[in-house]
Amino acid sequence: MNHYSAGVKQSALFGLKDLLSHYPFIIDAHLSNILNELAAVFTDKDSSVRKAAVCLLQFLAPKMRAEHISPFFPLMSAHLSSAMTHISEEIQEDSLKILDIFLKEYPTLLRDRSTILLNNFVELISHQQLSTQQKSRDKISWMISVNPNRRMMSQQWRLNVLVRLQKFLQILVEDSSVLEIDSEGQKGRTHSIGIQKSLSVNWQDHAASKQYIQLYENGDLYPKINSFFTLRSLSMTSNDEKGLASMSNLKGFIQVIIPLLLDCWVEVSPTQLATPVLGNILEHGSQQIMEAVLGIIHLLWKLAKQNKDPYEMEIWLRANYLIDFKHHFMSYFPYSFQETIKQKKKDHLKSNKYYMTSSNNIDHLLLNLTLCEIMVSLANTSTLPMDAHWLDLIRKFGIETLQDGCKLNSKQLNKLLRVTWRLLEIQLNKAAAETLMKAVYTFYQQRNLPFPVRTLLLNFFARVYQEGENNLHINRSQSKVLTCWLAGLPQQLVLLGLKNPELSEQLIGIIYSAASRANKEILQNLQAAAPLIYDPLDGAVVLLPPESQQHLIQLLYFVPHLPSNLLASLSRCCIMGKLSVELTTTLIRILRIRSSFVAWKYPAQGSSVSDVGYISFLFSTLTGFSSEEMSSLQSIRGKPHINQTLLSPVQLYLTDLEQFSYHWTMAEVVSQCLSTIPSKSQCIDIVQSGICKYLVGLTVVPDSTAGVILCVFSKLLDQVYVLNENASRFLASLCYSLLYLLLTIEREDTEHIQKRDVLWNSCISILSTSLQILRVMLQTLQVNHASRDELPVLAQLLCLLMQHRQLQTHMKTSEFLVKQIVKDIMVLKSDEAQEQWLTDLHYNFNIYLATHSPGSGAVSTLY
Repeated sequence: MNHYSAGVKQSALFGLKDLLSHYPFIIDAHLSNILNELAAVFTDKDSSVRKAAVCLLQFLAPKMRAEHISPFFPLMSAHLSSAMTHISEEIQEDSLKILDIFLKEYPTLLRDRSTILLNNFVELISHQQLSTQQKSRDKISWMISVNPNRRMMSQQWRLNVLVRLQKFLQILVEDSSVLEIDSEGQKGRTHSIGIQKSLSVNWQDHAASKQYIQLYENGDLYPKINSFFTLRSLSMTSNDEKGLASMSNLKGFIQVIIPLLLDCWVEVSPTQLATPVLGNILEHGSQQIMEAVLGIIHLLWKLAKQNKDPYEMEIWLRANYLIDFKHHFMSYFPYSFQETIKQKKKDHLKSNKYYMTSSNNIDHLLLNLTLCEIMVSLANTSTLPMDAHWLDLIRKFGIETLQDGCKLNSKQLNKLLRVTWRLLEIQLNKAAAETLMKAVYTFYQQRNLPFPVRTLLLNFFARVYQEGENNLHINRSQSKVLTCWLAGLPQQLVLLGLKNPELSEQLIGIIYSAASRANKEILQNLQAAAPLIYDPLDGAVVLLPPESQQHLIQLLYFVPHLPSNLLASLSRCCIMGKLSVELTTTLIRILRIRSSFVAWKYPAQGSSVSDVGYISFLFSTLTGFSSEEMSSLQSIRGKPHINQTLLSPVQLYLTDLEQFSYHWTMAEVVSQCLSTIPSKSQCIDIVQSGICKYLVGLTVVPDSTAGVILCVFSKLLDQVYVLNENASRFLASLCYSLLYLLLTIEREDTEHIQKRDVLWNSCISILSTSLQILRVMLQTLQVNHASRDELPVLAQLLCLLMQHRQLQTHMKTSEFLVKQIVKDIMVLKSDEAQEQWLTDLHYNFNIYLATHSPGSGAVSTLY
């Protein structure tokens, strides 16, 4: 490559590319030598050599990661700068091709060389001219260069340079705005208004401990530390190394580049028309120059806003450039174009020309909106009277754009909403502000808007609403447009459902935010739409993802009134298992807080949940199955789903373990809620009547339902309460059926064996709590109806009950009933040889019961 012949060097570069394509593994081993030789020919005088170098760089760049090339990048960028500032125009033109590769593959590495590259860009389109008054560096000015010997026109050359400069500034802006919040309050590029994640605290986990919980001041996941101090970097950084992040560097570059950009525009400025009815038509070259000029200015304005003191920068920019911008840009605003695509539909012809797309792919609406965004950033409330003329032009253009009925993409709408937001910020006239809001709402009402567009509109309205609530002097919350928009949100959520989960989440977040502020309109319409939102079959609460479900459950706290039909739907949602265990628990506890049984209830809520509705919800949720499901279970017969005993009228439907665990966890929360009702006797009466009305008479009951009913009654009952006959017989039947199930579960049945402990504890608890239920269970055991196979199970059950410490007192009290059962068993087994289970039964009876009574020998005579 060091040969004097251009042909040899060209062949060497192509040969190296061919070699590396066949043996790519040698690139890393020889990377230093390859890049050193490649960079050296960036400024080669022969165009064929430079072309070959660009081809080799295009081949290598995608194969070399930034961290691998970073040690050698200062060398390559130095050669690039040399090429960009070379005296030869052809080398300058080829340097832009090299720059394009670096912009695409190594944007972060270029960012670190920003100071040098920005000067290179300036030198590509201008030249220095010292003041004739004073030969001082402070008086250096830059003038647009015109070279008649260049192969391409000067305008086209400047356009090529400006396009690259715009891409480079975009890299700097994106790097600076990763964690920044712009002046419009929109965080990042994916920020959305809604329910923001906060510190999650599960109070149950900390109820019995003294674990420290850190609550941040701002309620966010991470603390925000307000400090007047800035940490200095460990390595001293000069202004040159800071690039445009330094205010002085940014001001200096703006002072150099803005006059050059204005000169570029003046060259292609449109002729002012006498009566500009259809706007000011731009030629093909003018369109591209205008786009590049405005794009660069807009990026510089973004960098200015990201500065440590954006207000100071705003004042400085207005003082230096507002007059020039009004003269050069606003005199001919808005801008149109010359070449258009014919519209297919007549109704499209009535649309304003600014929305059409030109044949050279320039977005003219975006161009006009970029200009609007630049200009409105230079205005503020105090300067409103002075800026009234050109602000009216921008306001009129924005309103016409929104109300014309044309489809806007997300990029166009984002700029238009930013302009509208700024106008609302500086607008003192409420009528004018309402007109702007009405225009946005007109666009919002269009059908079939894309998701990004709809999201931007939702965020805009939510931002306006929250701004009005947070700043009472603005008083925008009384806006008729905002009122109408808020009122329609719940119904929109109903219609949207699962069609677009992300948009539904946006709606929920906004509804939640407004409901938490007790907005009258949102609460009224939320109340009306609640039965549809919480419908157990096709409501949003069962269709949307878990995170959205959580927000909808939390939203229940703000629904003004929870009628019986809504509570029935919520109970059905719990029973169907469409919600997770955690969400079901949250739902039940929210309803408990809304009920009248919570002593610390917030008075403003009033009686949002009736006592009858609340108890009905708890009972329905406790059963775990709807009445329709219970009815369908009555027709199921035989294994593996049914466990049947001849000694009990109730057969058990065996639920799967997942459903059983879900139902049991849910029932524990319901039990806690029932236990907090002040009058326990009244609570038992209500639950007892519910059992008699809906469960007594069923021949098939799910095992989970039987278990939770016994568990709840064991916690509610006391020693003196007397159940009615139907309830006591039903509970006794449930208890025996469960005990029989537990004693007959096979060891291989791993799914049902895991239910044993909780079901056993439920049975023992109810029997130890209520002597009445134990007596009824023993009285209803008709041993003569039992099969031969069931007798050993019954005997084992009696042994276990007699052995259990909690039941010994009750079993001694019921000795006569136990003795009678033992006699009945002996009668059925009298004609057969003595078996071990029968021996065990006699032994346990004599040990635990007979030895403590006068008639202890009564059973012994049966041996």
